[in-house]
Amino acid sequence: MNSTKDRRTIISVFGGREADERCLNEAELIGRAIAERDWVLLCGGRGGVMEAVSRGCRENGGTVIGILPGTDVSDANPYVDIPLASGIGLARNEILACACDAAVAVGGKYGTLSEIGHALQYGKPVIVLGSWKIDGTLPAESAEEAVDMLDHIIKSKVQP
Repeated sequence: MNSTKDRRTIISVFGGREADERCLNEAELIGRAIAERDWVLLCGGRGGVMEAVSRGCRENGGTVIGILPGTDVSDANPYVDIPLASGIGLARNEILACACDAAVAVGGKYGTLSEIGHALQYGKPVIVLGSWKIDGTLPAESAEEAVDMLDHIIKSKVQP
């Protein structure tokens, strides 16, 4: 069995189905950075921010896991490598929050807010970019800043 130090880092990206052009561009840049670092992307697997981050990750050789709310894996966006049909609707947000090492929220509405809240309850670092700035989150002004923050968070978790 692999030890924790042998497994790949998992980054969740939270965000809405509807997003403006800036959020979509920032999400795609974050996806690219996740792939470049050989981290695994975990997201909701559908459209909007989820598709943009998936595209950035997959087109740069990364691995994308999508936790889908329904029972049909064909609901996943075309960039998801591993679509997981949960059949649990919005409760899938808790899986996205719990299963990651750190998370980034890009834009989003109430579903994103619930993901942020769950992640904070699990003690996960949450970076927010154009999203809900609530106590416990780490605000970023750009994808580059968010990725720099992720780098710092992940490096600080690594034990020599």
